[in-house]
Amino acid sequence: MNRRMEQVLGANLPWLVAAQGSSIVGYAYATKWHKRAAYRHSVETSMYLAYDRQGQGIGSKLYAQVLRTLPERNVHAAIGGIALPNDASVALHEKFGFKKAAHYQEVGFKFDRWIDVGHWQILFKNRDRKS
Repeated sequence: MNRRMEQVLGANLPWLVAAQGSSIVGYAYATKWHKRAAYRHSVETSMYLAYDRQGQGIGSKLYAQVLRTLPERNVHAAIGGIALPNDASVALHEKFGFKKAAHYQEVGFKFDRWIDVGHWQILFKNRDRKS
């Protein structure tokens, strides 16, 4: 986890943490979408929230702050991957203007079952990019 945080922060991307008292209850961050130069203006966003903290607005606050910082960091596209089904995560992404862009069948395996993964995308119309 420390290595992942160092890579994110070293790439000048956000990693935010939500705490209540002395407990970390969630975090959100953005990573490079792909390593190739053609994708340097695209990121993948991720957000994790403690199960007992869901539905309290913490995730929305974290995600809003991460998304707010991306255009100033030269990001044009953000992509959120969602293990499906996950109505809450779909609703969160769509609340912030993400649109479904892809659906992959049975590409993940967790909780002793195959899972589908969907990608939702948002574009920041902040500039014409030439470099």
